[in-house]
Amino acid sequence: MQNFPGVGVSPGRIIGTIKQMPKPISEPPAGEQLSGETSAEEATAALKAAAGAVHDELKARAESASGDGKAVLEATALMAKDTMLLKGAGKLIARGTSAQRAIWEAGASVAEMLHNLGGYMAERATDVLDVRARIVAELRGVPAPGIPSSGTPFILVAEDLAPADTATLDPEKVLALVTAGGGPQSHTAIIARSLGLPAVVAAAGVDALADGTEVFVDGAAGSISVDPDDAQRAAAEAWATNASLLAVFDGNGTTADGHLVPLLANVGGGKNAVAAAGLNAQGVGLFRTEFCFLERDTEPSVEEQAAAYKSVFDAFPGKKVVLRTLDAGADKPLPFLTDATEPNPALGVRGYRTDFTTPGVLERQLQAIALAEKDSEADVWVMAPMISTAEEAAHFASMCTAAGITNPGVMVEVPSAALTAESILREVGFASLGTNDLTQYAMAADRQLGPLANLNTPWQPAVLRLVGLTVEGSRAEGHNKPVGVCGEAAADPALAVVLTGLGVNTLSMTARSLAAVAAVLKTVTLAEAQQLAKLALSAPSATEAKAWVREKLPALEELGL
Repeated sequence: MQNFPGVGVSPGRIIGTIKQMPKPISEPPAGEQLSGETSAEEATAALKAAAGAVHDELKARAESASGDGKAVLEATALMAKDTMLLKGAGKLIARGTSAQRAIWEAGASVAEMLHNLGGYMAERATDVLDVRARIVAELRGVPAPGIPSSGTPFILVAEDLAPADTATLDPEKVLALVTAGGGPQSHTAIIARSLGLPAVVAAAGVDALADGTEVFVDGAAGSISVDPDDAQRAAAEAWATNASLLAVFDGNGTTADGHLVPLLANVGGGKNAVAAAGLNAQGVGLFRTEFCFLERDTEPSVEEQAAAYKSVFDAFPGKKVVLRTLDAGADKPLPFLTDATEPNPALGVRGYRTDFTTPGVLERQLQAIALAEKDSEADVWVMAPMISTAEEAAHFASMCTAAGITNPGVMVEVPSAALTAESILREVGFASLGTNDLTQYAMAADRQLGPLANLNTPWQPAVLRLVGLTVEGSRAEGHNKPVGVCGEAAADPALAVVLTGLGVNTLSMTARSLAAVAAVLKTVTLAEAQQLAKLALSAPSATEAKAWVREKLPALEELGL
């Protein structure tokens, strides 16, 4: 049996045949000219035919899609017939450039122009580059980029997935996700967890498997096996039964002995919040407010912001909603707030730090939060991302007070914040650990890189020690200030037990993970969770920490987690 070890990022045991994500279209050689047998007229006709075929295929897919996926496909289809794009390519062909190279260069020019226009037009630049690749693929007679279409369910295999790749990903058709690259905090991992799809990342070599190969995917163990045996088929059948049991959370996060561990949801807006409330989330542990800004090239007004925030607050009347102020920067640039030319944006002006360079935006956001809270029944808590020092925490708390916000807190995602949690928590009322960034900063490992996946896991004992130090700091000097976890670590049922044992008060995750985490927490007492936390901290590596803890949690195997 051929096996491919990787990193499990979303549990589930699935057997199915694979479909490979088409490889990215390579750039035609610079300076490529028309061949002697092809005239400019023939090349132009071939280009128009290819563009027409791309348009028709995208239009057909749009008719069977819905929501955001339908809108993305329709916009991309229109771009395939864009006269500026095709005329630009036609002029290059007339000068002797090959059709493939002509559409490539014309696409680059149009995309750059749209990008420079900013705003909505800048967003269309991506459509142009997508269409360019599709037309080149059509000219070459090779599969177009994007999620492959299929009349039957399949396991999607790729080098990695970008957020745009998911526009038409249908969970009814895609049984599981497997990637050769990426890491446990990559876009693929986050997408898989949000959709409830079993997934394994950083499984080197899987992108060489042939379409139609039958495989067994274990999203908890992080493995892919070709030609499944009887035991694996039985495991997949058992998972199909257990999956239905893990679909419902009763709204009561607790250990076996009744220790309360409220299970909250991570959301990005009103629709997410309503869906999370429908899945019985006990509140919101992370409201990512930057999602209300991402489609804007200008700062929204205080009133516009307040309306967006209130849509989340209203989904949880009487319940806790933890709002994170703008985490702009790094992979979430905002034209009116961040500098896209920073040489190292992950370590640059992002989150709370944007108030250093663009003062006023954070102040107005806090005003909008206070305005939305005034007309809401939610219990609103507000925290700043990328806090590094007690001085910054004190300044943020004073800004909240000035705006009329009574419960300020901080994100702990910079190691210095964990190490100095005692002094930081003298200034604010609570902390929430962002384990995604805390891990990549503590381990100096980009969370998107597959080769660093073994470093970039919150099971690293060093990361768990930082969590423990934060909890210790929250209890110093007789204080008992709440500490939550809102990073993806909370969605791992085994790690959720460890975090509870370390003293974390609340866990926040993608809403689809609530039931699984709740089911496992209810199998251990608080004392047992504390023993498992000590066991994980004593491990010499992340691999052993995870293995040792999982071995002590038989419920994981029983539930297929």
